[in-house]
Amino acid sequence: MVEPPDLKSLDSAAKDALILALIERINALIAENTELKERVARLEAKLGLPPKTPDNSSLPPSQGHKASAEASSKPKGKPHRGSHRNLHPNPTRTLDVRAEHCPHCAADISTAVQIACERYDRIELPEIKPDVTRVVLHGGICPCCARRFKAAAPAGLEPGSPFGPNLRAFALYLRFSHAVSFERLSRLMSDLIGVEISEGALVNFLHDSRSAFARQASLIRARLLASTILESDETSVRVGKRTWWTWVFHHAIDCCFVIRPSRGKDVVKEFLGEVRPDYWVSDRLAAQIGWAAKDNQVCLAHLIREAQYAIDDGDTVFAPGLRKLLKHACAIAARRASLADATLRAYAYKLDRNLDALLRIAPAAAGKKLQGVIRGCRRHLFVFLANRAIPPTNNGSEQALRPCVIFRKVTNCFRSEWGAQLYGDIRSVIETARRRGIGALAAIASTLKGIPLAERAAAS
Repeated sequence: MVEPPDLKSLDSAAKDALILALIERINALIAENTELKERVARLEAKLGLPPKTPDNSSLPPSQGHKASAEASSKPKGKPHRGSHRNLHPNPTRTLDVRAEHCPHCAADISTAVQIACERYDRIELPEIKPDVTRVVLHGGICPCCARRFKAAAPAGLEPGSPFGPNLRAFALYLRFSHAVSFERLSRLMSDLIGVEISEGALVNFLHDSRSAFARQASLIRARLLASTILESDETSVRVGKRTWWTWVFHHAIDCCFVIRPSRGKDVVKEFLGEVRPDYWVSDRLAAQIGWAAKDNQVCLAHLIREAQYAIDDGDTVFAPGLRKLLKHACAIAARRASLADATLRAYAYKLDRNLDALLRIAPAAAGKKLQGVIRGCRRHLFVFLANRAIPPTNNGSEQALRPCVIFRKVTNCFRSEWGAQLYGDIRSVIETARRRGIGALAAIASTLKGIPLAERAAAS
């Protein structure tokens, strides 16, 4: 508390100055009080909103909580027929075992006609031992010129790192496909294959493989830029002590990841250069809009979740009809392969007509914002009906980013920028290989050997 001054001791000028100072202080308090009231009103309004969940927003599923299900009271029916393991398509060896004596009378039946009665596999893992080649280069003094000489190293066995490409591929596979930390990876190499590899040597594996994966990723990017459709999305990642962004650009059997410190248009511009695809599939992030030469398809799954949020917030007029319409559009997309072009055009006309009717509705406050969003992206909702190769949602991008999110949670991301860029290149190779039916380990080994990824994996 501030003690009031002795007013009797103040002259007229001092009292006037005191009054002006108090008036100024009162005005400041009034402005502060008004601001606090507005803030309280906003917070009270926010308290009345429904909570954000993965079902009604873009929150990832990991942030959702499933309710505990009650125990089923249905009686158990007949047990299912069960299943069995298929025999291996390429067994290492086959043992044809024939009976020699009858199990009933002990008669000799070795010459009797016998047929195969049962087949099964016994699968075992042989002892894992490293294949070590000791190279001894001999030399001496030339008897002709008296100069020293040394034998040249065999091709592929030159001096340098003692670790071969298959071992390097195995280490990279465990690191980037299964998010094994360097400490655990070093211990795993020692325990599993009997080779001591320090954490520093593992880091050198990564550093030395940068150029090979950069070349493979550049081939993937070139194929993507030559296509007419591109899909994109992004998620956060930590590099050092800063937040960067993992971007994915993909379509069909090619997928490319880049990790950059920006979430803006500059990343897309860097990736595309002067190329502009005919169609672009993404969410409504401003950085991903406006790059298509012809049209952009916005993600209907995002809009369905936003409609659900408006329903949770009390909109019973506009949002339920919109959600039903968009889910119907996605169901049509799932059946496009069996529909004629004329049928798709009829569906597109009907969807547009129904959407027009919905937009003429005057919703409550909860649906007004959503209606404005739909009006803004109206022309980008049903582009997929005019081109069968365009998906109606951006779920493919989110599925491609999911391993990146898992890697981020397990490893706590990257300490160096080159490590982040290498991860983007390796992730590009692994995801592209998966779409082509190629195993991750085989794709990594091929990349280290400088072999481009095949169009499709050979049938076994």
